[in-house]
Amino acid sequence: MYYPLSEDERMIQEMVRKLAQSEIAPRARETDEKEQIPPENIRVMAEHGLFGMYIPPEYGGTGMSRLAFAIVVEEISRACAATGTFLADQSLGTYPIILDGNEEQKRKYLPKSATGEKIFAFALSEPNSGSDVASMQTTADREGDYYVLNGQKQWITNGDIADYVIVFAKTDKTKGAKGISAFIVDSKTPGFRVGKKELKMGIRGSSTVALHFENCRVHKDEMLGSEGEGFKVAMRTLDMTRPSVGAQAVGIAQAAFDLALKYSKERKQFGQPIGQFQGIQFMLADMAMKIHAARLMVYNSAQAIDARQGRATVEASMAKCFASDIAMEVTIDAVQIFGGYGYSREYPVERLMRDAKITQIYEGTNQIQRVIIAENLLRE
Repeated sequence: MYYPLSEDERMIQEMVRKLAQSEIAPRARETDEKEQIPPENIRVMAEHGLFGMYIPPEYGGTGMSRLAFAIVVEEISRACAATGTFLADQSLGTYPIILDGNEEQKRKYLPKSATGEKIFAFALSEPNSGSDVASMQTTADREGDYYVLNGQKQWITNGDIADYVIVFAKTDKTKGAKGISAFIVDSKTPGFRVGKKELKMGIRGSSTVALHFENCRVHKDEMLGSEGEGFKVAMRTLDMTRPSVGAQAVGIAQAAFDLALKYSKERKQFGQPIGQFQGIQFMLADMAMKIHAARLMVYNSAQAIDARQGRATVEASMAKCFASDIAMEVTIDAVQIFGGYGYSREYPVERLMRDAKITQIYEGTNQIQRVIIAENLLRE
């Protein structure tokens, strides 16, 4: 199928696809079973400059388009969704600095992210504050040149291995969303503690943990933007990164479809391959159409961000929501085509179905995406 990519984007797609299928895909089952990203996966992505693609050249990156990065996340996730999550969440933890960091912060942190030398995480959700960001309870009280953080964050990807975490906390509890501020927190800071590691249904290789802050002192120079701008920092970041979740969903769906298509040619019943039966043919046709539509929407949202040099809120939410819903539909159909074998852990389609589910939940549930879309439509 034709997608209007530039020569550079096609070269990146081909290079990363070969890399992912040869180096990362063979370790996908091991990643799921051991619930840990193999160090080799991180190393190979760093060696090929994948962590620095979206970072401006003046800070050690290559400054590629959001579309190029979406393509990369898709191909890595097609090979291993947990590894795709690791790559995408490095950008989630880095984008607040790209978008809202001052020059000193950018020069201090971005080169380390670009090489993969340092890992970054994004800490917004809390045990009682997920979709309702303004209800967060973590506080940051000013004491001289420092802010003292107290509270807990939940469902933080890479939180246990991150060198730096973007933490959102209330600097003014009376102002709701306008009282939230954002901080760059070194994980070695006293008072920073990693809590429970979650045992998850899917993307098991990607670590998800709770973070605790107990009188954690952060210098005022580590604040992103000004006091009260944290909510804007978070939303601007999510607008930039939601297409990556859509891309991950497309990668998972494509992997499931590839397996189902191959199996439909090999599995024989009633004396012929099951792909010769119209019931299976219609399923395959629907799967292919859905993936094609989802990919177009994801690529369009990334191109919208590139064209505007900034936010494309509606396109990003649409892409994330639509592609993740499609990933669930396609992976469920792939398991059905495999029949009893699809329900067995011996075959990878059951893992892909488990991996697909989280794309409907993180970086804003699909119900929240529909709220965002509707609010923007009504506002226009």
